[in-house]
Amino acid sequence: MTYDYDILFLGGGLNYAGAVTAAKAGLRTALVEKNMAHLGGTCLHNGCIPSKMYLGAAETVRASRHGHFSGELKLEMAALDDKKEAMLSAATKAITKQCAAADLIDGEGVLEAPHTVRVAGKTVTAEHIVIGTGARPFIPEGIVCDGAQVVTSDEVLNLRELPEKVAVYGAGAIGLEMASFFAAAGVRTELIWRRDTLLRHAHPAVSKNLEAQLVKLGVTLRPSGAIATAKATKRGVHIVFEDGREHYVPMLLVATGRRAETSAVRTPQIVVGRHGIETDAHFETVLPGHYAVGDCNGKVQLAHAARAEVLYVVRRILGKKPETIDLDRIVRFIHTLPCSWAEVGKTRAALEADGTAYRESVVTLKGLPFAHSHDGDLGVMVLYADAEDFIVGGEIFAPGAEELIGTVSMALAGEMDTALAKRTILAHPTFSESLEKAFLRL
Repeated sequence: MTYDYDILFLGGGLNYAGAVTAAKAGLRTALVEKNMAHLGGTCLHNGCIPSKMYLGAAETVRASRHGHFSGELKLEMAALDDKKEAMLSAATKAITKQCAAADLIDGEGVLEAPHTVRVAGKTVTAEHIVIGTGARPFIPEGIVCDGAQVVTSDEVLNLRELPEKVAVYGAGAIGLEMASFFAAAGVRTELIWRRDTLLRHAHPAVSKNLEAQLVKLGVTLRPSGAIATAKATKRGVHIVFEDGREHYVPMLLVATGRRAETSAVRTPQIVVGRHGIETDAHFETVLPGHYAVGDCNGKVQLAHAARAEVLYVVRRILGKKPETIDLDRIVRFIHTLPCSWAEVGKTRAALEADGTAYRESVVTLKGLPFAHSHDGDLGVMVLYADAEDFIVGGEIFAPGAEELIGTVSMALAGEMDTALAKRTILAHPTFSESLEKAFLRL
């Protein structure tokens, strides 16, 4: 059969990285995106890039409250939003330029049959199709989002002014990060979540210290607070909890997770399960030549995971036989303030669930002069080794944890044992030297 393209990418998020690679390798390449102004996807436009920009600004405000500073900083949201939009516009133009060797097809595409996508009133065929349609905010039943008083992550990163008070519902990455942002920026902030602990799969010391950090930041914690209904009223957002309690707040951010966006799949020959489009370890669906990468396959909802997956798929198509991606070795992190949390590999919860024998070393940062002077008193470093003395995972709670965890990630990639890890000599005075101590204690 003759196809219009060798490879077609459905969705223009991190899928674009695959399109760039495929086109440069000489494949006839198309990328279908329903909104070319959104090329680069949720991470760039409504997710991790603007949120980290906002958190960086809020951290400056938070740090300015130390007693050795005078005066008061105020975050001007309109100016920050303008700066964000200029940055995103420049980034989108740069991505579009990178995709110059691929055909960009503007329109909402649907996979209506094997090798066949309908977009903008026409049919396009390709030998290989890579679905990367991302995810959308999950809104629990009973909550009515109006985009003004009751908002999701899609709207909250476009605010032109800070609310007087906000409640955040959900204690995942978005909820914890945005609660940190608002509180650090000086907004009265509540964090509402269904369970009784935060980061319940993290090391207990991390969960405990994260909770203490949020309280110190000024966040009012409302655990075990399952919301039955919530809707905007003239008085504010009217919240009714499942136990019958009522509560009003000016703004409610619904941060209860994201669900795989699979509506573009219209052929029964591709299986869509509870968590997303089902694939094998190579991200290929049950329909040969059709792949699903990133959030839409429900495996790991992280931008760097999506990028790794799509590049892996393209390399396999090009016959390069890349090593299968170990999803456990993908770094996960949540950028809270001032300490953030990051993990890679196996953690205590996972090891105990698997019944795996392990050892752990725990180093707390409290009392260390450098940590104290850099707001890391609540910091914790945790490393795990298996019965054969190989490093199998780690967790870090510290300022810049998402960068510090790279050392552990490399140890996993290099299959490093504890004896080799103990040769590591890291710089002083830094947070990383506490990671060195953690290696020595294994």
